[in-house]
Amino acid sequence: MKLRRRRWPLLYLTLLPTFVLLAVFSYYPAINGIVRSFFDWHPGGESPFVWLENYGRMLTDDLWWGSFRNLGFIFVWSVTMMWVFPLIAAELLVMLSTQRLRFVFRTLLLVPLAFPAVVNVLLWSFIYNPRDGMLNTFLREVGLGFLAHNWVGDPDTALVALLFVQFPWVASLPFLVFSSALEDIPKEVFEAAELDGAGRLRRFWHIDLPLMTQQFKLLLVLSIIGTLQYGLQAALVTGGGPDDATQVPVLKMISAAFNANEWGYAATLSTTLFLLTLAISGIALVMTKRGARDGVE
Repeated sequence: MKLRRRRWPLLYLTLLPTFVLLAVFSYYPAINGIVRSFFDWHPGGESPFVWLENYGRMLTDDLWWGSFRNLGFIFVWSVTMMWVFPLIAAELLVMLSTQRLRFVFRTLLLVPLAFPAVVNVLLWSFIYNPRDGMLNTFLREVGLGFLAHNWVGDPDTALVALLFVQFPWVASLPFLVFSSALEDIPKEVFEAAELDGAGRLRRFWHIDLPLMTQQFKLLLVLSIIGTLQYGLQAALVTGGGPDDATQVPVLKMISAAFNANEWGYAATLSTTLFLLTLAISGIALVMTKRGARDGVE
């Protein structure tokens, strides 16, 4: 017994390389970015200390705050369209009669998650091509050529078109969460509801949704964090245009650093996003602990 106790500290030492890597590639860049946000930072050159000047500039940056309006639209989209379709798919999946069919369809719906996100984005870039893209070509072939449009080149349609890149939104983390939650509901609960004469819709509202409360809380927090970090699709498809219609904070930060060579200001924007993400993560922990405590009580 004593020998086993002596081995435990040695086992914990095996985690040391992991903490070193986290310190080098996660904690140091974050702390360095916070420090650099107080300087007029020019890598390799003079970087005078400017205290809160960068933050004052950020407060009056209309483009920066305007990008958050786009994030608001993206967030609403992510908790409606990108939840509704996965939830419907998960409900249909749990209704299948055999475990084998569930496994087959679940696998088919989850395999696309393994595909690189960049490949999907580039595919939709081709679909949206205004000249010979698949969407406009299809519209012309079926006699609806008058609907052909420069979908990502028009400020009125660019953001919505960008959000359709993940269509039909089923192969996603919400589907995995919803399907797992429904699978964990004891069969006796469904059988009791059926004996009481509860129809499928009534069971959905009064059993399925209440029992997935914790999953909805988790997805809400993850959606907020994911929205704050949104930028890959906009960077590859529109670059924030046209006329900043798809501008988001991440793109503004990248533009300040690599296009305007304002690294100190970019660090300020990065620090702001980091603190927002950190705050959301704290809220997630509080919600998780509260949910677990309520469940025990």
